[in-house]
Amino acid sequence: MVPVVLKLAALVMALGTGRLAAAPNESFVGRWALTIPGGGAGWLEIKKEKGYYDGSILWGGGSVLPVSSVVIADETLIVTRTNDVQRKDAAGKVVRTQQFTEAITAKFGEGDTLTLTRLAPKLNGTGYDSAEFSGKRIPALPSKPDLKKVKFGEPIILFNGKDLAGWKAKEEKVESAWKVEGGVLSNLVPKHAPGTPAKRTANLRTEKEFEDFNLKVEVSVPAGSNSGVYLRGIYEIQVFDSYGKPLDSHNMGALYSRITPSVAAEKPPGEWQTLDMTLVDRHVTVVLNGTTIIDNQPAAGCTGGAMWSDQFKPGPIYLQGDHGTVSYRNLVLRPVVK
Repeated sequence: MVPVVLKLAALVMALGTGRLAAAPNESFVGRWALTIPGGGAGWLEIKKEKGYYDGSILWGGGSVLPVSSVVIADETLIVTRTNDVQRKDAAGKVVRTQQFTEAITAKFGEGDTLTLTRLAPKLNGTGYDSAEFSGKRIPALPSKPDLKKVKFGEPIILFNGKDLAGWKAKEEKVESAWKVEGGVLSNLVPKHAPGTPAKRTANLRTEKEFEDFNLKVEVSVPAGSNSGVYLRGIYEIQVFDSYGKPLDSHNMGALYSRITPSVAAEKPPGEWQTLDMTLVDRHVTVVLNGTTIIDNQPAAGCTGGAMWSDQFKPGPIYLQGDHGTVSYRNLVLRPVVK
């Protein structure tokens, strides 16, 4: 099978060698909001530093990851990324790990948009899958807002402590495990046999959508469990049992895979904790248990699991329910008044 990178190189060469001698098109440099195949949210950043191009990508769920290579030639952007594929025997034992390289090509469409194509090898090695999708340039981040001058409106009680009024399952066709009891909103994941995957259950979102705001919640996360609070449906503030762990962008209170808390302020698992989160002009502040762990830092793009990649679109608060058991109470939002 011809490696995907060679196939793309041949494609670019076929476009005409006369234009390859031209200077690379640096208009690709910047951040791009992607709508990936299937409609999910993605993100791409292309940088030029120290004389070469580099980049990072978010593909649907998971973390922002560095790409393998970035090439710009003949007004075409070519990004490659490499994934490990495990080969297992009949007993499920990993006998070999292979690396499969996929490539994404991009050209400019109308306005400040990209038309992209993903070319990925089939995991069984029988050929390639190809899919087209789109991207839109993200405007440069503004300077930090002066939070002392920001005005907030009257508090909106998101959870009444009695029922799920004002909330709905984010995934309509997925079973919900959210219950209300004793003034607490809990995601009670069904038990599963050891060695078997947990049953996926729905995330929960507000029916209302918001722009910029301050949001305060109380949360209790059991040992080893995992959830998240999505601001405007696109920025996940991590909820995770990370007590005692080294600082990491996947720990409690982090802007997932993007901003690492400046200090560890989480409590032991099972205890109630407070999250005070402010989103203004694409800048995020997080106060965990009374300690500021993210101080008015820029959000470069959406996080994994975002409902869409548009950072300017109003969106709901959504609580991650497909990762584990978690409980919330006292959810209060104050919108920014302009």
